[in-house]
Amino acid sequence: MRRILLWAARNPWLRQHVPRWRFVRRAVRRFMPGEEMGDALAAAERYRADRIGAVFTLLGENLTAFDQAEEIARHYQELLGEIAKRGLDAEVSLKLTQLGFDIDPKRTFGLVDDLARRAADMGTWLWIDMEGSAYVDGTVTFYERVRTVHENTGLCIQAYLHRTPADIVRLLPVRPAIRLVKGAYDEPAAIAYRKGPEVDAAYLASAAELLGAVAEGRATRLILGTHDLRLIEQSAGFAEARGLARERIEVQMLYGIRAGEQRRLAAEGFNVRALISYGSYWYPWYVRRLAERPANLVFALRQLLP
Repeated sequence: MRRILLWAARNPWLRQHVPRWRFVRRAVRRFMPGEEMGDALAAAERYRADRIGAVFTLLGENLTAFDQAEEIARHYQELLGEIAKRGLDAEVSLKLTQLGFDIDPKRTFGLVDDLARRAADMGTWLWIDMEGSAYVDGTVTFYERVRTVHENTGLCIQAYLHRTPADIVRLLPVRPAIRLVKGAYDEPAAIAYRKGPEVDAAYLASAAELLGAVAEGRATRLILGTHDLRLIEQSAGFAEARGLARERIEVQMLYGIRAGEQRRLAAEGFNVRALISYGSYWYPWYVRRLAERPANLVFALRQLLP
């Protein structure tokens, strides 16, 4: 089922037609508050009372013209302005291919440089999302360069890739900030773990390595980007054994998923943020979310009912 869903996320015909289906649009509302910036900002406002921060992502990837990338960069500049205006505890996360990385990496660096500088002026962070395996090496190299200029930048890495332990070692000289996720792309067994227990073991190993680096000052932040409570609890045990205070244990979950657990973790002293995605380019992102957890697919299928 996971392979079928990941195939569906890449299929051009489905990408064009499925977003028009009413029941699909109804189902996607669980995982994103709406398509507009205002929808995302309003959702972040609702998290304030529970002491849960936000990470905003405008959905989109693999642009074909650089003027589109410049438009996206202007959107993120506006978003950062709204975060400051509203006094939100919020950060921004983006994909490099959304800012023209396929077209002109040098100009993409200029856009990211401007956004990171604006975020730093506001006292917040800019995150670079990881994409499919074809982009991993280029994205790691890009982040190494950005990190030497902007300390308020972080990178998402995927635990299921065989190369991830080596990437962690490679990044430690720049004292990275890392958001660790399991991985949501359909990668072959030659380069990625495909069985659940193997992915979980790889996640815990990477989390332990990075938490140790944070405790020793060789890494700046580690974000546990997962909805798997067992992995969060085990990683928290590693952190506490290293002497890290509870508030140094950072957890990020998607908007709309395990909201009660997000509130519970925040009440227990964890540093919790909701990843709030928005925008019209939601189909491939949404289908990858269905592939991550069977419970998500069950919810989507229920939307077929009146």
